[in-house]
Amino acid sequence: MAIQNREAFLENLVQNLGRGRRTEGVERPNWSVSPQWDVYRDLSQDELVDVLEQQCKVIHTDFKRTSKEELPVILSETIEGYSGKSIVTSNDVRNESYGVTRLLETFKQDDKEVHVWDPNFGDENRVFAERADVGITFSDITLAESGTVTLFNNTGNGRSISLLPKTYIAIIPKSTIVPRMTQAAKQIHEANQEGSDIPSCVSFITGPSNSADIEMKLIVGVHGPIKVTYIVVE
Repeated sequence: MAIQNREAFLENLVQNLGRGRRTEGVERPNWSVSPQWDVYRDLSQDELVDVLEQQCKVIHTDFKRTSKEELPVILSETIEGYSGKSIVTSNDVRNESYGVTRLLETFKQDDKEVHVWDPNFGDENRVFAERADVGITFSDITLAESGTVTLFNNTGNGRSISLLPKTYIAIIPKSTIVPRMTQAAKQIHEANQEGSDIPSCVSFITGPSNSADIEMKLIVGVHGPIKVTYIVVE
């Protein structure tokens, strides 16, 4: 990514500071404490799953664990629990390997409406998501500390999937779980430095829609799904 007008910006800055630019002899400080790196640093992947599970209780999110083989069964049960008749999903390559594609075909045979996000459909994607009962996506990075799923939104994974349906299901591969935002930001930065195709829109979602802006009273579903389920897959 190119930085625009960098030199002009820096020159204006030093002029306002009343000194010349320093181009050498500047060292990063060594802080005595680094909580952003230290919190949950020594936890195993299984222990991070436990932290995530406990945080889900705080953010009013249902939490389930399953194996890759059993995921279609758990996913189907969750959708039935939401009385899901219309389902929108991302067009993710993991749908096939995790058995989601086969499950969606079964739903179609059972006369459920299924829509896989397709950029060729344009605004029809959003219109379907707006009336859908359930939205399903995979989490790309998962923050154990806050119970946050990170979604790389692109042409096959529109933001509306996790935002507009009544309920939302995040499929969380266990390998995506990291301690907190620090590690997530590091992953995204390193991927960008290595030339990976990182979307310009990255969504951080923490459970169902919650707002306490009015008289500090918690209201669910103001600007997003009313209910959310996280399914961690071994």
